[in-house]
Amino acid sequence: MSSTSRLLTVVALLAGLVVYASLESSAATGPGFIRITDRQFRYTRVDVGPRGRSPGDQEIISDLLFNKKITSKPIGSARFLCTFMAGITRTCIATISLPRGELVASGTVRYRQFYDLAIVGGTRLYDDARGTLTIIRGTRRTTRELLYFRLTG
Repeated sequence: MSSTSRLLTVVALLAGLVVYASLESSAATGPGFIRITDRQFRYTRVDVGPRGRSPGDQEIISDLLFNKKITSKPIGSARFLCTFMAGITRTCIATISLPRGELVASGTVRYRQFYDLAIVGGTRLYDDARGTLTIIRGTRRTTRELLYFRLTG
């Protein structure tokens, strides 16, 4: 291989590296942590099988989301659709609307006092987001919960 060929090969490789380094990732989120609270304002239970809780029954939950450190007004909303599988175990899909996009989380819930859902995607700022949503209920008498989002990408 002549020195001119080697030089052209090195220049082509360097140009390729520069182009590759300048490409942006399709995911708008990176590692991050979001802590907010919610207040449930609507709860509907759909009894589709035998009277009482049975497989296929659904819970539809609507929440307002707050970050009291920023404002006393709601910053977004959340909607949960949970389908009972067996006993008190249900599978849930949550759509969380925040000012800069939506997050979608899904998983199994046994007790609503404390549970984790996998973040499976999102829109806008949260495009292709992944991570975990942990929800902790304040007390039995309240409909307020803490929501912890751990975003990994």
